[in-house]
Amino acid sequence: MFAALAVLAIVLLAFAAGFGTNWLLVHPLLAPGTAGQQDPEPFGIFWEVWHIVERDFYDDLPDGTQMTYGAIRGVLATLDDPYTSFVEPQPRELERQDLQGRFGGIGAWIEQKGPGVFSLTPMPDRPAAQAGVQEGDVLVSIDGSPITPETTMADVLASVRGPIDTTVQITVRREGTDSPLAFEIVRQEFEIPSVSWRLLEDEPSIGYVKLNLFSERTSGELQEALDDLLSQGATQLVLDLRDNGGGLLQTAIDVTSQFINDGVVLYEQKRGDEEKFYPVKPQDLITDLPLAVLVNGGTASASEIVAGAIQDRGRGVIVGEKTFGKGSVQFIYDLSDGSSLHVTAARWLTPNRHQIDGAGLAPDVQVTLTAEDRAQGRDPQLEQAVRQLQGQTYLSPTP
Repeated sequence: MFAALAVLAIVLLAFAAGFGTNWLLVHPLLAPGTAGQQDPEPFGIFWEVWHIVERDFYDDLPDGTQMTYGAIRGVLATLDDPYTSFVEPQPRELERQDLQGRFGGIGAWIEQKGPGVFSLTPMPDRPAAQAGVQEGDVLVSIDGSPITPETTMADVLASVRGPIDTTVQITVRREGTDSPLAFEIVRQEFEIPSVSWRLLEDEPSIGYVKLNLFSERTSGELQEALDDLLSQGATQLVLDLRDNGGGLLQTAIDVTSQFINDGVVLYEQKRGDEEKFYPVKPQDLITDLPLAVLVNGGTASASEIVAGAIQDRGRGVIVGEKTFGKGSVQFIYDLSDGSSLHVTAARWLTPNRHQIDGAGLAPDVQVTLTAEDRAQGRDPQLEQAVRQLQGQTYLSPTP
């Protein structure tokens, strides 16, 4: 089944709770030689093996890039850490765009209907539609590079996205047309919203804010959401962090600071270094507004930083299911070919020094959301959060 739906005008949200959650700190690449030189002798057995493979293997051999990437993945696997990882250039570019919160695209939905079959649905009044692309057109090539059965959704997105005001040429196959059709499309800027909000219909004094990702834009979007909800008369708030796989560390600190007026957001522990703490950056907007936070098994990393700080300070009630349990920090090193290396460099603790890594956060009020609930359009977790707010007395800080 290849019903994988993606969109060129909005974000592919965190790829999974083990990949998207790696985004915390970005560092420049270390200069050659600064990480310590290794004696080449231990690699002698590697080349011995490879020369035998070159001589005897019956099928095609990988090219130099494939061989290098494979070797990198192999050595990283020996670290037994799922978050220390190598990301190839195309997915790294998508990752970078998601964290920036904006990108250049053509304004079309893409649906993968089979191996190498990508169907387009243009958005009204966006560049693809204006150029003449029609719903159901199937991609044949992008900038002259053919679509093959091996082409992935990430390949397509990385090729069609690009710098704003630059041109991309796509060729499509259209039902009822004998020859392929070519279109030159000028990329337009699209913003990736990470925050959505509304007043609850049945409880108009309660504002609801959903955070999907911790990007560079999230703090400003959250400020806009809170301003709007307060202006509409919200006196209580539900913060939904369910299925938020994380993002940038600084954004997590900024978001926490919207709800807590002083103290520590988290502690960070590195190998051989003294413990470091990250303080609240006072905002004084809603630090006394009654608050409930929704979490589940997809709440990870930066989301756990926020929920953990709120829970430890007794600032609000945490409702839902146990969180994912990713309490480690990855440094992201951008490499010379556009790929990146994500390296686990530290672990973080909540303000009361609770370790989240591998353990997760236990909610104050456990509520399960079942598949049947989803099918019936029910949300018992949100309903419980509302009940908590209606009769809320603040919890004592977790010991």
